Amino acid sequence: MENKNIATTYNPKEFEERIYKTWEEKKYFTPKVDKSKKPYSIMMPPPNITGKLHLGHALDIALQDTLIRFKRMQGYSTLLLPGQDHASIATEVKVEKELLNKGLKKKEMGREAFLEKVWEWSDEYREKIRTQQKKLGTSADFTREAFTMDENLSKAVKHVFVKLYNEGLIYQGNRITNWCPKCQTALSDAEIEYEEQDGFFWHINYPVKDSDEVIEIATTRPETLLGDTAVAVNPKDKRYAHLVGKTLVLPLVGREIPIVADDYVDMEFGTGAVKITPAHDPNDFEVGKRHNLEAIRVMDDKGIINNLGGKYAGLDRYEARNQIVEDLKAEGSLVKIKPHTHNVGTHDRCSTVVEPIISKQWYVKMSELAKPAIEAVKTKKTKFVPERFDKTYFNWMENIQDWCISRQLWWGHRIPVWYCNDCGAITVSEETPKCCSKCHSENLRQDEDVLDTWFSSALWPFSTLGWPEKTEDLEYFYPTNTLVTGYDIIFFWVARMIFSGLHNMNEVPFENVLIHGLVRDAQGRKFSKSLGNGVDPLEVIDEYGADALRYMLISGNAPGNDIRYYPEKVEAARNFANKIWNASRFVMMNLDKDLMDKYKDCKEFSMADRWILSRVNTVAKEVTENLDKFELGVALQKVNDFMWDEFCDWYIELVKPVLYGEDEKKKGVTYNVLSTVLISGLKMLHPVMPFITEEIYTHLTDECESITVSKWPEYDESLNDTDAEKEMAFVIEAIKSLRNVRAEMNVPPSRKAKLIAYINDECKDAFEKGKTYMEKLASCSEVTFITDKKDVPENAVSAVVKGGELFMPLLDLVDKDKELERLNKEKAKLESEIMRVEKKLSNEKFVSKAPEAVVNEERVKGEKYKEMLQAVLQRIEALN
Repeated sequence: MENKNIATTYNPKEFEERIYKTWEEKKYFTPKVDKSKKPYSIMMPPPNITGKLHLGHALDIALQDTLIRFKRMQGYSTLLLPGQDHASIATEVKVEKELLNKGLKKKEMGREAFLEKVWEWSDEYREKIRTQQKKLGTSADFTREAFTMDENLSKAVKHVFVKLYNEGLIYQGNRITNWCPKCQTALSDAEIEYEEQDGFFWHINYPVKDSDEVIEIATTRPETLLGDTAVAVNPKDKRYAHLVGKTLVLPLVGREIPIVADDYVDMEFGTGAVKITPAHDPNDFEVGKRHNLEAIRVMDDKGIINNLGGKYAGLDRYEARNQIVEDLKAEGSLVKIKPHTHNVGTHDRCSTVVEPIISKQWYVKMSELAKPAIEAVKTKKTKFVPERFDKTYFNWMENIQDWCISRQLWWGHRIPVWYCNDCGAITVSEETPKCCSKCHSENLRQDEDVLDTWFSSALWPFSTLGWPEKTEDLEYFYPTNTLVTGYDIIFFWVARMIFSGLHNMNEVPFENVLIHGLVRDAQGRKFSKSLGNGVDPLEVIDEYGADALRYMLISGNAPGNDIRYYPEKVEAARNFANKIWNASRFVMMNLDKDLMDKYKDCKEFSMADRWILSRVNTVAKEVTENLDKFELGVALQKVNDFMWDEFCDWYIELVKPVLYGEDEKKKGVTYNVLSTVLISGLKMLHPVMPFITEEIYTHLTDECESITVSKWPEYDESLNDTDAEKEMAFVIEAIKSLRNVRAEMNVPPSRKAKLIAYINDECKDAFEKGKTYMEKLASCSEVTFITDKKDVPENAVSAVVKGGELFMPLLDLVDKDKELERLNKEKAKLESEIMRVEKKLSNEKFVSKAPEAVVNEERVKGEKYKEMLQAVLQRIEALN
């Protein structure tokens, strides 16, 4: 023990960085494949390399690291594998913007030069993320760190693409795609955010050819009228039955289009007739396939009307909308404009309104892949915590569409497909082919597009362990145990990892998915630049220490629920750390190693010793159970209550007479109990607050070189002492009651009073054992027992406790003359206040003109002063 060297005051800046360096040097976080140990692995959700970590990342890390540290101390071979995601769209947009600020344009630079800049960005931000993760105390194995663009992960991506293609699960097709005109790339359904926007329904008449009849349709996107190739009605709709098969003349355009019957049309909605634009609407695309309709794409990749749009060619989609509406008015085809609020799809990265357009993209067939992934969650091979998030998962998976995986970007995994410029044949290969697989021409060009970021992220639990190679890590650590992630990416990422794991590894990628909520500000709002409410985790750490931030994030945390960030909660966490520090210093300064060794096997425990040993044993059981159930917030609260209240505020105070006494044996026994309980408490606190617990532990004991690899406290039935817990609970209640009475009477702790106890037989034994504690902590001069209340002296104050009543002679507590003087002053003051209030309330002008709340407040004050005066008068009468 080096207790003489521990700092006088708690200052995390003095030891957090030093401790982390030691942990890394000792390689505590780098597990070996050890078949004699059970593995426990968590793959950290890889943050995007688009900037520094925020509080949401800090919460992620705090939860994961708490679990990993807990399991490491339980003896598991633990792997917390860190890494970063290349984040195709997000990173490309950031780098492109930065380059534009320097006057450099992506397309003018060319692909290779641009990618060089992205790699520079990547190296810089990966290092920043790594530094931040270490600052938070993350016990991750950075020797196994992964990046989704690493060579071995890229190999896995190519392998899966080729495998799925050869199995007929990847195909290229012209389909309606979610398209971002700003980023000029296709998007998957998961990358769309829906937001409510005010818009309109434009009602337009489509004239029936060679007839006076018209069909009225309603649309929210009149600009797509240019690509209409039919109008559909429900086959059961009698209003339009005579028109099915006839031809309409498209307003403004003059093109003839058919009227078709299709069950897709809802007769009750709108006019019961729907314009069909197969190239610009996913539902219309399906109707078009059923009726062999032409798909006319009238918009380019930037959302500009193309040359098929006639006079509107060259106009932005919204400019075209305005012009078309004006022209419809002029032509007499516009019937009415009706306000309409609806959900509009926007790109989650740039907030641009998405344009559904037909384009040639690469897709994964999802129906067959989804079935085993749905079954795995239904049969609890993978369990969501809390279970209610099953619904989110099933809702997505049971209605899943084919996944568009190609992106019109440069940064990312380039699609491993080559086209022959001579014969047009496609070659799909993990390696760059030397020639065309069909005509053997060497004139090949690779597909320009890259894969959706989530394609590589879906492989994260096994690609990071070396797959497709059969590595030791893969065999030992897969499937992983727990995934910790937010509820906002269940379908983005969690679902895709599950079906990818099952398809490629024949096993689910993780046993449990611990879902956490978002970190919001004190008002419950999301953190955002526009609100200016952002909090930098590193700034919090700089001010309060990493332990305080981690504590705040775990405290009160319940699976699946959002948490709010309060600076006061971080301060409270730091105060708790300070309390533990000071209590530990007090313990260490009083320990005597020689006496501890001499009496280490002595079991002559005091009532307080038996109580605290039983309590720490019970708490260890409760904390372990809650951590195993992922109730980390509950587990932390139990440690807090025990350490602050029971150990620091009670046990240390209860044993001070022994520490300051002369009995060598009692001292030796107490030293060992103090040390044992403090070490156990520190161990239970360690997963959440790793730095302070390590600093204290290494000064307190030499049982293990680091608390990080020490043994987790296990429940020991032999230490369970329910009698001691009940007895001490009674004594503590009695002391609290006596202290409350004394506090109400403003009696200083230095003034001792005789205690007369009227206690029933059930509790008397416990009370007699606790006499010395009463004398010390409740300032009792002596403790006597009575069997009849007639023996209670006159003018005694009382406190009711479990099992009886406690009495203290009034004159033991107060100096009669001084107390009478003080009470009479109080009486005069209260009488004056009562007169003031009554005078105010008798003033009709005040009562009639003052706000009702103010008048009521005065009435309440008056009643309160009268009650206080009554109590003072009773005290004066008793003293006299």
